[in-house]
Amino acid sequence: MKILIIEKMHPCMQEGLLEKGFEVDYEPNISREQIIETIQNYEGIVVRSKTNINAELLANASQLKFIARAGAGMDNVDELYAQQHHIACIHAAGANANSLGEHAVGMLLSLLHRINWGDSQVRKYIIDRYGNEGIELQHQTIGIIGYGYTGKAFASMLSGFGVNVLAYDKYIDITENNYIKAGNLETIFEQADIISFHIPLNAETKHYANDQFIKSFKKNMILMNLSRGGVVDTNALVENLVSGKIIGCCLDVFENENLHILSHAEKQRFDYLINHPNCVFTPHVGGWSAQSYENIAKVLLQKIVAMQ
Repeated sequence: MKILIIEKMHPCMQEGLLEKGFEVDYEPNISREQIIETIQNYEGIVVRSKTNINAELLANASQLKFIARAGAGMDNVDELYAQQHHIACIHAAGANANSLGEHAVGMLLSLLHRINWGDSQVRKYIIDRYGNEGIELQHQTIGIIGYGYTGKAFASMLSGFGVNVLAYDKYIDITENNYIKAGNLETIFEQADIISFHIPLNAETKHYANDQFIKSFKKNMILMNLSRGGVVDTNALVENLVSGKIIGCCLDVFENENLHILSHAEKQRFDYLINHPNCVFTPHVGGWSAQSYENIAKVLLQKIVAMQ
């Protein structure tokens, strides 16, 4: 089987594939045009987020048997087209869960204890102790929407902080333990101080966190999104930050991550967010660590080998 790897991957993937007798072309600098021109020569392709694996690209993929995405979902892959043409789609579910769980805790602590904001002030020779009073995480109630690999990892990381965790997942039966309780949306709306999203982006979850959803919470709350940018309606987020319904947010993902080509309205919303003292941002790296980089490659390697 001949495989094209179009992005930088941990060396263990290419080494493992070669050991198992696969023929591998490792081309992390290949252009989309070059992929389209050569895709007919391959039975497998490995991608992360470099380009959309859609009908245009797959039209000439006459030999393709699988698409392997180095991530937690198939965001940039046309799964319906692949299914119709008998092309298997695989991804590295769970491989980056530990990284994302730690990252979520780090963002939340940074927000509550104003670490980022205080750091920026000290760098300007400002020491403002009273203006940077923190809020303790202990005894807070955290609602987790989506209890797959990353939702579970975040809940596990929170277990030592003395918090109350309510988890909701429409498609998973949640097993309660000493640090997690299964909750419905009504209970989360009633009790949560913090809400965190760990769900894929699809037609059902697009703008899941809209104005109606946000206003359903009894308390003013903190919103966290380390899943996909489109899960949160940015306009509703900004409006509720302005009103005070949302008292702070942690965002690792954004609706439009091409920040240099934002529309006028998108730029206005983004400028408001980045100038808000109670917002913490990271550049879509929640699941990205030295360890997850290797884990993702290992998980995909195992799945590809199993397809022989």
